[in-house]
Amino acid sequence: MNDRLPPLTALRAFEAAARHMSFAKAADELHVTPAALSFQIKNLEEHLGQPVFHRLNRAVELTEAGHALAPGTSEAFIRLETAWRATRRLQDTKALSVTAGPAFTAKILAPRLYDFARAHPEIELRFAASLRTMDFNRDEIDVAVRYGDGPDTGLYSRTLQNDAVMPMMRPDLAERYTSPKCLINAPLIYGDPLPLLHANANWKHWFRANGIEHDPTLAAQFSQPDHALDATLAGDGVVLGRSALASRYLGSGQLVAPFKVALKVPTRFRFLCVSGNEKRPQIAAFKEWLFSEIGKLPDGTLGKTQIPIEDLL
Repeated sequence: MNDRLPPLTALRAFEAAARHMSFAKAADELHVTPAALSFQIKNLEEHLGQPVFHRLNRAVELTEAGHALAPGTSEAFIRLETAWRATRRLQDTKALSVTAGPAFTAKILAPRLYDFARAHPEIELRFAASLRTMDFNRDEIDVAVRYGDGPDTGLYSRTLQNDAVMPMMRPDLAERYTSPKCLINAPLIYGDPLPLLHANANWKHWFRANGIEHDPTLAAQFSQPDHALDATLAGDGVVLGRSALASRYLGSGQLVAPFKVALKVPTRFRFLCVSGNEKRPQIAAFKEWLFSEIGKLPDGTLGKTQIPIEDLL
């Protein structure tokens, strides 16, 4: 048995055949003839000193050696392809791929992206609104805006917006519900798809922070926080909303947060990219623009008494 690695073409042929469990399909993927692919696999087997496939009448099966080789070979080619794509992207100074959650996209980014495009016509902006945590290399993402508290190991990470949770409503409803106790009889709204990130910050804890033991059971639940804000803007009730997402509406006066107490949560929006990539021209331009835009937003927690949610559990 030879300790040296076999030719890369032989390993590639084996990886494709093991993944498809078919020489014909592997050959089609690699744009070679089945005979050429079979030759490469025989080359690998000679190099290894034992077979990696059982050849059956109309199928193939991995031998014990093939089962041992397949996972590492597959992982190695995935990592190689990922590294190659990442290296290729370093040469691209025009395209910029950004991902953020749907709520942040709808309430913060979408109303402003035209301004970035107008200021940087040389950059082709590609955007993916998703709650899925995308991989920077595998998914070919340059920048991510993520909500949570990290950790962000191996990444350039900078806090974009801190957050707090507090009751918000239209001004006409604020005239009706003038104190925290009045909200016991108000139509309540709550919307957050990731309650665990808020350490279970909910209406029960906000009432408790105001010295009121009340656990409402009829609060309307929305799966997305931006949908809850939309319902509140329509006058459907009072939302326990996130200050970061509602800052535009609080600043314009469409919504008000009339009560002094807010729940302080450990989660925040972060600007993320692969460490070192923050200096790439298109990423640096987007970072500077985004932080500037966030800096223009009003601070919805100004003047509020923020009580850490951990103190109320």
